[in-house]
Order: sequence, then structure tokens, then C-alpha cells
Amino acid sequence: MKYSKILLLVIAIILAGMALFATLTFSYQDKKVDTLALNDLTETVKENWGELETVDLSGFKTEMLVFNSENMVVYSTAAQDLKDINSTEEAMQNECLCLSVHDESRFLGTIVIPDPAKTSYNAIRFRLLVSSGILLLIIITAVLIYGVYVRMTIIRPFRKMEQFAVNVANGKFDEPLMLAQNNLFGKFTESFDIMREELKASRRRETALKLKEKEMIASLSHDLKTPITGIKLLCELLHVKVKDKYLLEKINNINQKAEQINVLVNDLLTSSLDDLGEIQVECRDESSEILHQLLSELDTSTLARESKIPECMILVDKTRLSQIIGNIIGNSYKYAGTVIDVGYKIREGYLEMSFRDYGTGVPKDEISLVTARFYRGSNASEKDGCGLGLYISSMLMERMNGELICSHREDGFLVTLLIPLS
Repeated sequence: MKYSKILLLVIAIILAGMALFATLTFSYQDKKVDTLALNDLTETVKENWGELETVDLSGFKTEMLVFNSENMVVYSTAAQDLKDINSTEEAMQNECLCLSVHDESRFLGTIVIPDPAKTSYNAIRFRLLVSSGILLLIIITAVLIYGVYVRMTIIRPFRKMEQFAVNVANGKFDEPLMLAQNNLFGKFTESFDIMREELKASRRRETALKLKEKEMIASLSHDLKTPITGIKLLCELLHVKVKDKYLLEKINNINQKAEQINVLVNDLLTSSLDDLGEIQVECRDESSEILHQLLSELDTSTLARESKIPECMILVDKTRLSQIIGNIIGNSYKYAGTVIDVGYKIREGYLEMSFRDYGTGVPKDEISLVTARFYRGSNASEKDGCGLGLYISSMLMERMNGELICSHREDGFLVTLLIPLS
């Protein structure tokens, strides 16, 4: 409604300007040559020749110059149009009316007056210029008023709505859309703010559901560890009591499967605790010799070939580092089954610990994905696992201010741990 009023006001201003333009332009009446008046003027000058200074010619309502036969001015009421005329020749060049004055056969002189048609034309042109300027000023004023109104009621609110949409897209649901109560968009802006509230509530519900899901996974993973531990203990007991080779083989298989389940449950538990922000990493100064100790404990198949460890102090969480090395060794057992060369090197504030096996490796285009959550390479389809081992290891290394780097090799796979020095 307000927009219609402003538009009508602008149209009214423009129409008023056009009316004023028409009034100023066409109200002027054109001046025509009055032949009788000119004859009367000529006769008056002829009758009073020689005494023109004493004669009052103001009744003719025009400025004039009177030249004698020698082209000398004998009478002048020159003002604007005739002020620069000094001879009859100049008068003719300036398109003035020149009236000859004769006394029977004798030439007395010439009367010079402005051409009424030219004077009328100049007056009309001046009025046109003035009225055009006024009309242009009115139009500019109307356009400015309309432009300011459009900027205040349309452009600014629209930009606020645009920024509001960006905030909503970025998940900022706590910033309401602030617009004037009587803004042009009306219910449209209210709908936007209602949408924001609904999205905020939906995001809150989604977050709560995800949190419950993660808590449930963490709880189930923790609860599963108890029966798995019981199965492993029972297998160890049966391994001591049973002497039959066939049964011993089956008991070993059960123990291996239980261990696989235990690794998967541990990975799920660690991932869930990370999502919940409950993984604790406590770094302490340790001797680099603990790396040999951890590797010896975790290399149950004795496939690792270890080089000499540089003597230094490292800043790590021993328990988490054991989990990382165990994941890397376990992956090598599972996917390569070859010897594992373990090397050490100090470089730029880190102790590099590298693990290289000689299996099929990981395709080069998948290297950047192997540390992603739940990602399993194209060569892992026939193997057990859920794609969390390297993800968790990479995350734990970051928590210890280190890094896990995976590299492609033509004849195997290389994992490098950058362990920070103390």
C-alpha cells in the first residue's frame, strides 16, 4: 500500500512539472508587425525632424535609433537589442527593421527598431529553456525521491534477507531477521524467520539424536568387551585342558575370531568416544626405547625388521601410541602378510618411524582416502574390518601433535609416523 502511495506521488510531481512546462511554453503570445503603428512612427519622426530631442516617442513602446542621411545618430532610446548598433549597415546585419523617412523627394534619414518577430522568438526560446530546466529539476527530484524510497524499503531489506539466507546456510540459526514492522515484504519476511526457527529446532533434534546414537554405540561397544574377554579366557582355559588336535585347532579359530571382534569393538569404541569428545590423550616425556618395547609386544608374528633407534626423548601418550602401532601392524598382517621394515630417523623436531611392507599396497588415487572414517580400499573387500583403524591412528597422532602419513610404493605400502620430540 505504501509503495502505491509513493508511486502516485512521483507521478503527480511529474505531471505537475509537465503542466508547468506547458503553461510557461505556450502562454506567450507572438508579437506581429503592426503596420499602422510603424506608419504612425514614421510620420511622427518626419513631422518633428530636427526637434526629435523634444518629442516624446515613448508611446510607441519600442527602443529605436534614428540616423540622418549622413548615417549619424540624431535620436536614440537604444537599450538591450540596439545598444551595439552604430550604423544602418549594422542594423541590417542584425536583422533590425529599417524605416526610411522622406520629406517629399528629400531623404531625411532612417529609423531603426528591433524586429518584433525576432524579439518574440528570443522570448519564446528563453521561456523554453527556463521551463525545460524546471521540468528537468522536477523529474530529477521525483526520481531521487523514488530512488531513496526503493533503497530504503526494497534494496536494504533485500540485502538483509540475503545475509540472513547466508547465515542460515552456514548454520547460524540464532540471528533473527530484523526488519521494520511495515516493511514491503510483509509476511514473506515473517515466513523466513519462521523457517529459521524450524531449522534451528530441527538441527537441535538432529544433534540430540546423533549424540544418543554415539552414546549407544559407545555403550554397546563397551558392553561387548566383557563377553569377548570371557570368550578369550575360556579359549585359553580349553587350550590348556584339551589335548585333541582337532579340537585345539577349532579353539584357536574361535580365539582368533574373538580377537578380530575385539579389535573392531575397540575401534568403534574409540571412534564413538572421539565423537563425544571423551578421548583422553596425556602426553609425557618418554625414551625412544619404548618404541622397540611396543613393537616387540605387538609384532606377534615376528615379521618386523627393525633398524637402530636414535637415542632421544619423545613426547607421547604411550597407551595411544601402542594403539596406533598395533593398528598399523595389524593392517600389514591382514593385507600384506610380508616382512615389515621399520625404520627411524630424526628430522625437524620429529622422530620419524616408518613401516613398510611388500604386499599389493594401496592404489595411488586412494592414498588420500585411507585415513577417512569408514573408508575401505578397493583391495579390502574380502577382508574383515570397518575402515576405522587408520582413521583412529591419524586422529590420535594429531592429538599428540604429530602426524600419520600414508604413501604409495610400487612394491608395497608405507606408513610414516611423525612423533614429536620433547
